[in-house]
Amino acid sequence: MLSKVAVVLNENLAMFEFGVVCEVFGLDRREDGLPLFDFRVCGAEPGRPLTSGSPGVTVTPGYGLAELRDADLVAVPAFPVAADQEFDTRVVDAVREAAAAGATVLTVCSGAFLAGAAGLLDGRKCTTHWRYVAELARRYPAATVDPDVLFVDEGSLITSAGTAAGIDACLHLVRRELGSNAANKIARRMVVSPQRDGGQRQFIERPVVDNGADSLAGILQWMTEHLERQHTVEELAGRAAMSTRTFARRFVAETGTTPVKWLTNQRILQAQHLLEDTTLDLETIAARSGFGSAALLRHHFQQHVGIAPTEYRRRFGGSPAVARGRSPH
Repeated sequence: MLSKVAVVLNENLAMFEFGVVCEVFGLDRREDGLPLFDFRVCGAEPGRPLTSGSPGVTVTPGYGLAELRDADLVAVPAFPVAADQEFDTRVVDAVREAAAAGATVLTVCSGAFLAGAAGLLDGRKCTTHWRYVAELARRYPAATVDPDVLFVDEGSLITSAGTAAGIDACLHLVRRELGSNAANKIARRMVVSPQRDGGQRQFIERPVVDNGADSLAGILQWMTEHLERQHTVEELAGRAAMSTRTFARRFVAETGTTPVKWLTNQRILQAQHLLEDTTLDLETIAARSGFGSAALLRHHFQQHVGIAPTEYRRRFGGSPAVARGRSPH
């Protein structure tokens, strides 16, 4: 039974992610028929204000780390990720000991790095904000980092992706422990969906690869400007004045992927922009992006982004031109 919730804070805490945990577990919702959680905001030095990522805002934990020992849930909000990051060993030890005592640990966004420092990610699946997945995997190679999901439930460990995905993870835990009715009531009060579909793939930017060498810069630019054309490796190699084999090898070396995959990624990015900024139909978007047909666009879009093009437009469309019901020129 989920009864006592301890939120452990670090310096430079992210206010939104902290607020999400407070909103779901810290409010008295007994008038909605929900239980009142024993909610404790904890720090290594209770009573000492901690800085936040919001200028001029500090948060003062009212409880010490001893409160984690008998907590049912230990929540870890986000904080900035830095290359030379060092965690307070008192906090790391307290989270590790709470997990060993049977607490569920829930991390929001970069909070997963603290769980990693406590050894809780080893041999488990996990996630974090898409900007940090590579760094999380580098620091904790024994973990399996999934970059495409909103959250991962490993039983006693729940990790979530960036910002709003913390809402998804918190509501999922409520649903798991108290049932769908409880999760739906909280979601209704928060005016959010009780359970989102898709993952964080649709939020990841896929810009043109930053190419340090000059050898393929021109051909990459040309490919980007002619996405609607159907390209072959042979044609591209000829344009670059290379043999097919040399071009393919050089392309992978400089971009990290094959010409076909690179083109597909750029076409997906183009389709995303057209879905966001225009009211063009899918056949036209498919033609302008180089997919040729709406069916092929749907196939690749679902595979790469995780949701259908129409659903993507519903969520992310909204430029002034779209709102007025016409396409910009």
